[in-house]
Amino acid sequence: MDDRIDRDRVPRHIGVIMDGNGRWANVQNLPRIAGHARGEPALFDTIQGALELGVEWLTVYAFSTENWMRESDEVDFLMHFNADLLERRRDELDAQGVAIHFIGDKADPRIPDDLKERIRVSEERTAANTTMHLVFAFSYGGRLEIVEATKRLAARVEAGEIAVADIDEAALGAAMYLPEMPEPELIIRSSGEQRTSNFLLWQSAYSEFVFTPVLWPDFDRNTLFDCVVEYQHRERRFGVAQDAPVVTDGSTAINDQT
Repeated sequence: MDDRIDRDRVPRHIGVIMDGNGRWANVQNLPRIAGHARGEPALFDTIQGALELGVEWLTVYAFSTENWMRESDEVDFLMHFNADLLERRRDELDAQGVAIHFIGDKADPRIPDDLKERIRVSEERTAANTTMHLVFAFSYGGRLEIVEATKRLAARVEAGEIAVADIDEAALGAAMYLPEMPEPELIIRSSGEQRTSNFLLWQSAYSEFVFTPVLWPDFDRNTLFDCVVEYQHRERRFGVAQDAPVVTDGSTAINDQT
């Protein structure tokens, strides 16, 4: 592992916005789908890097709710590509002790049945694994997640299970897609773009963001290590005044918020 990294301060949870496949393909004078295909080795080298670091949770933005608006040929390719990827890579991840999760609108009728089935099988077969949790944000939007969590709580109020006064941050957090998932300390976005694109909006309130100019197909574990090094040079203040003690070990602090 990169000797610049302090193993005691590795983020427990890293989120990755995998961006730049289309631009990479354009630079190479290739169709956009070639960029998506080239993103697979980048993803799996990043997974290996996360395993090497001892990261407990890795969440990757695989397909957003907004991505449904892309050209139908590209969407069709991504649906088949992800189904094929799960079929080919599931056993490899299972053997490494990786638990596979999907968050998002998994019931969306636009998702092909064969992909839904492979998602179900992948989650079930790897559910007992504990080395690392790999979360695919698929047909996912942070706003949609918050809306659906709110509806779940509203239904419980209507059923008399809870009172409106019982709803607080903890209750809303427990209604998210994967409530056991810890908040990410670090979120990385490739391609140089500097925006969140509706990714983990609820969970990223105090995440550190690192924006790298590397296009996703060129991203690898060494790029991941570079991002972790940058993260470890930051002080996480959680709204605390500059002269107050700060958290630098990746843990969560509760202080007066500003």
